Amino acid sequence: MKKIGLFLMSEKGYTTLKGIIDNNLHTLIDLIVYGEDKDILNDYSKEICRLCATNNLRYINRKSFTKYGGSDANMLIAISWRWLIDINKNQKLIVLHDSLLPKYRGFAPLVNALVNGEPEVGVTALYATSEYDRGDIIWQSKLKVNYPIKIAEAIQQISKCYNELLLYVLNNLKEGKEISATKQNETEASYSLWRDEEDYLIDWNLDSHQIRRIVDAVGFPYRGALTRFDDKRLRINDVEILEDVVIENRTPGKVIFYRNNKPVVVCGRGLIQINQANFDGLSETALPLKKFRIRFS
Repeated sequence: MKKIGLFLMSEKGYTTLKGIIDNNLHTLIDLIVYGEDKDILNDYSKEICRLCATNNLRYINRKSFTKYGGSDANMLIAISWRWLIDINKNQKLIVLHDSLLPKYRGFAPLVNALVNGEPEVGVTALYATSEYDRGDIIWQSKLKVNYPIKIAEAIQQISKCYNELLLYVLNNLKEGKEISATKQNETEASYSLWRDEEDYLIDWNLDSHQIRRIVDAVGFPYRGALTRFDDKRLRINDVEILEDVVIENRTPGKVIFYRNNKPVVVCGRGLIQINQANFDGLSETALPLKKFRIRFS
């Protein structure tokens, strides 16, 4: 029977590990390597560690992985992982990537797919190669998206896809079966770029539906969509689309109305009402704002 090493991080990694334990497949695991992500509000690293300790699973932080000589597992599996993993000639590495490859290779694929309004999202299990997300596909699991949807809900839903794929892989390994795979169609490939603080900024020239998808896709557990006014930085957590009106001198980013102390902002097309917001770094609500004439940028 093959020994397995798991590389886990985020809620997806935690949920997948719990699924392995619930299905009594954790006896296959030789070592769990967990990672931390300072860019999200809860990276689930503590939850992963507690789950490992409770079930007597050997686990270490990724920074200690090489220090302890790695793992003698002959099958490595990476879930929601963002760092390179060195393997020896006797090891194979399977990656679970949250897009339907060959589309959205690369970084933040789920966020970018939701921003783009994709009708379906999913997870791909593939063999790793020297070029990221270009390996042969083992299996895919997908689900339809009902918009509007916030990223926290999308992560919960897509975690079921992770569980489905990993149980498929582990059950095959447990039975000693070889896991076959098929090559990707390069003519259908697309790439997904990494995101940083600038990508949280709202472009009010976009239409209201695009802006809402952005707000929903970068909310908790991420930092939240960002806009600026009067040298202040406002994190927008929840918005509502309103019916457009005729504006003779349309200027995206300007507040046009207040409804129940909530500002209504002009977009490139359509109107957005800000329902929940806080000043950057503060947890309490920023609403109602103290003046009417505000231009967001």
